[in-house]
Amino acid sequence: MTEQTEPQRRIVVGVDGSPSSIDALSWAVDQARTRGAVIEALTAWQYPVATGWTLPMETGEDLAAIMRKVLDDAIAQATGAVGPIEIRPRVVQGGAASCLLEAAQGADLLVVGSRGHGGFVGALLGSVAGHCVQHAPCPVVVVRHSTH
Repeated sequence: MTEQTEPQRRIVVGVDGSPSSIDALSWAVDQARTRGAVIEALTAWQYPVATGWTLPMETGEDLAAIMRKVLDDAIAQATGAVGPIEIRPRVVQGGAASCLLEAAQGADLLVVGSRGHGGFVGALLGSVAGHCVQHAPCPVVVVRHSTH
């Protein structure tokens, strides 16, 4: 008889460097430790779109490198001195919501901050979080940033 191994538990976390996303990552680290899961910390980038504007465009490699630094800094802030936990950082090109939903396929949990760098101050739920709540293939946790 062959021994069947359980698939590895996976928690996907959307990270854009905002305080809310860092709180979401911190929350996910605690959950991953409790559940014995790995974390897939994902940040997405895309070229800015502005009609009628000429913007100096950096290359995709430059934008990806900038976002990787944002992701690495957020991981350092969220994990601090926690014990060993596996975090798999990913930087992908595309819209945040669609990239998170794709990454959440087969995941145990998707964790997002309530509001990232977009939107307006005071919004209870950002557009990415709202889209993920409505369309995710797995349970979603929305973490609200506390200013206290």
